[in-house]
Amino acid sequence: MADPAPAKSAPRSSPPAAPLSSDSARLMQRAVAEVGRRIVGQENMIERLLVGLLTGGHILLEGVPGLAKTLAVRTLAEIIHASFSRIQFTPDLLPADVIGTMVFDVKTQEFGVRRGPIFANIILADEINRAPAKVQSALLEAMQERQVSIGGTSYPLQEPFLVLATQNPIEQEGTYPLPEAQLDRFLLKVHVDYPSRTEEKEILERIGGGMPIPVEPQLSPREILAARETVRSVHLDPRLGDYVVDLVRATRAPAAVGLEDLAQLVAFGASPRASLALGQSARALAFLRGRAYVIPEDVQAMAPDVLRHRIVLTFEAEAEDVTADQIVSRVVAAVRAP
Repeated sequence: MADPAPAKSAPRSSPPAAPLSSDSARLMQRAVAEVGRRIVGQENMIERLLVGLLTGGHILLEGVPGLAKTLAVRTLAEIIHASFSRIQFTPDLLPADVIGTMVFDVKTQEFGVRRGPIFANIILADEINRAPAKVQSALLEAMQERQVSIGGTSYPLQEPFLVLATQNPIEQEGTYPLPEAQLDRFLLKVHVDYPSRTEEKEILERIGGGMPIPVEPQLSPREILAARETVRSVHLDPRLGDYVVDLVRATRAPAAVGLEDLAQLVAFGASPRASLALGQSARALAFLRGRAYVIPEDVQAMAPDVLRHRIVLTFEAEAEDVTADQIVSRVVAAVRAP
C-alpha cells in the first residue's frame, strides 16, 4: 500500500471562507476569554467543551484528580445564562436522586412530581463511573432522548441540554465501568493532561492565594441555539464526508487499509453514530477556528476524541498494552486524506 498522502489545507471544491455569523463568533471568543480568566492552560479541554456546547453533544472528561475538570465545567456553566446542576455520583445513588420521583402531598391527597437535578441546561455528572447500572440507565434516556420518565409520564428536557461528565481513570474501587451503549452517547471522550511547568507556575501565582476569580455570564440559551444553526451551515466538502466515513469504517476493518495486524486487536469498531459525531465536531471546530468550511486537519484533530471510546479492544490488545488511542492514531495515518 502506498504511503498516505499528506493532508492538504482545504479541498479545492471548498467555497471561499464565507463570513461566519459575526455575533456568534464574537460571543464564542468572549466565552473562551472568560473561561481563561479562571482556567490556566487546558486549551484543548476548553475547546472540546465548546464543541459540545455548539453541537449539543455530551462530553466525558477523563483525567487524574486536580486537573480542573470540575472547575472547567462549573466555569462554563457560570458564563451561560442557564440553569446548572451538579450531581455527585456515588455507589448508593438511586435513579430518583437524578431524575426525580412521585411524591404524595398530604394536603391535596394527590401524587405530584418532584423533579430531580437532571432538569437543568448544564449537568455536571461528577465521577460518573461511580453510579450503579440503574442510575446509568436513567441517565442514558436523558442523554439520548432528551426526556425522562417519571411515574409513567415522559417529561422533555429544555434545550440546550448538555451532560458534561468526569471520571477518574486511576481509581477502580467502588466504580462501575460505563456500558458501551452509554459511552456511545457521548460525543467526545477527552483526555485531560497535566499542565506544563509554566502553566503550573501561573496556576500557583493566580490561584494559590485562595481568592475566588469571578467570571461574567456571556451567553444566553437563545444565543447558543443560534450559534448551533451557524455551525450546521459550515461547509463539509463531499470528499471530506467520504474521508470521515473511511476513517470510521477503518476502525471496523483495519485490514482494508493495510493494517492487517490490527484485525486481532479490535473486537468492535466505531458505529455509524461515530461518523455523525466526527462530522458535527469537525464543523464546530472549524467554526471555533474562524472558518466557514472544514479542512482535513479539523477531522484529524477530532478523530481521537470521537473514536477512542467507541472502539472495543480484544483480550490480545489488553495483553499487549495496546490502547484505543494507538489504534486511532494508526488508522488516521493509514487513511488517505483528500
